[in-house]
Amino acid sequence: MNADPLAHVRDLFDLDDDVVYLDGNSLGAPPRHVAERVRDVIRHQWGGRLIRSWSEGWWETPERVGDRVGRLVGAAPGQVVVADSTSVNLFKALMAAVRGTDRSEIVVDAGTFPTDGYIARSVAELTGLELRAVDPERLDVSPATAVVLLNHVDYRTGRLLDMAALTAQAHAAGAKVVWDLCHSAGVLPIELDRLGVDLAVGCTYKFLNGGPGSPAFIYVPTHAQADFHQPLTGWTGHEAPFAMTPGYVPDPGVSRARVGTPDIISMLALDAALDVWDGVDLKDVRAKGLALTAHFRSLVEGLPGVEVITPDSPWRGHQVSLRHPDAAVLMERLVERGVIGDHRPPDVLRFGFAPLYNTFEEAERAAAALAALL
Repeated sequence: MNADPLAHVRDLFDLDDDVVYLDGNSLGAPPRHVAERVRDVIRHQWGGRLIRSWSEGWWETPERVGDRVGRLVGAAPGQVVVADSTSVNLFKALMAAVRGTDRSEIVVDAGTFPTDGYIARSVAELTGLELRAVDPERLDVSPATAVVLLNHVDYRTGRLLDMAALTAQAHAAGAKVVWDLCHSAGVLPIELDRLGVDLAVGCTYKFLNGGPGSPAFIYVPTHAQADFHQPLTGWTGHEAPFAMTPGYVPDPGVSRARVGTPDIISMLALDAALDVWDGVDLKDVRAKGLALTAHFRSLVEGLPGVEVITPDSPWRGHQVSLRHPDAAVLMERLVERGVIGDHRPPDVLRFGFAPLYNTFEEAERAAAALAALL
């Protein structure tokens, strides 16, 4: 393999060298320094400074950490806020996108991650719009379409969509587009600002390594913030949250996407985890991810009963998905042997490759374990 410009980054993670961890597309590994940073938050910021910490940096944390995430998804400062969960942020985004529309439908990726489909259906029911599922590779947007919801990387197959082309197609039909970046943030260069994306959401506990249940993020471009009217008008989204006035007036900027009190401990754990991205070029991350997945694919293609369902082209995320009739049992046995991927019913094995810490040697160990089982 060529020299790995990211090899040194692995040392920043707390990993067991006896385990091959290929499930970073579900839960990223912890950077070593996060535990000590969280201890400081609990002992000093909370335990020592008590409520004074709110005015010593806590209150602005969602926007500050949002800007750090924004750098990784192509958003200039002031357009990303970290808050709530992906599902909650998606609800905000879709409701804001269809507010006041005279159009009649929401279009959703037919293979979408289930929660996206559930939220989209709830929004359709609440607003009286129709919900139409489509294959995004044959996207059909009509004058009736108010908004299109798309997953940048398919969670099951790893297929990557062309954000530029599909965003342009939706806009040409007068529709807005909301992108779910859960499986692409921290995987490849994303250019939300340059491509004119209307709204985007994503989680931080996968390739961004924020920890289990770490808060999600929402992107609202500067030009759209004045018209971003989301339905969850909580006090922290108010322009003067501590004025405690009876009427709601939204913050003029991206803070209007906030709802309730920030999850400070989780958010500051994410803040610490994002340090591993300092000095990292996403082009290097993307190049290594494509090389890792190509190498692993070359080792597992042709194994008995295995069908590779991840695209054999650059139009993929950083995972390799295999179909096998005994997928659930195979993954259970792989985990017993120290190779951790995951299973998606009924018959899919997923192996996620995080370029910041996964190695080519780990790809070979995983493939050899699978071959031995088969």
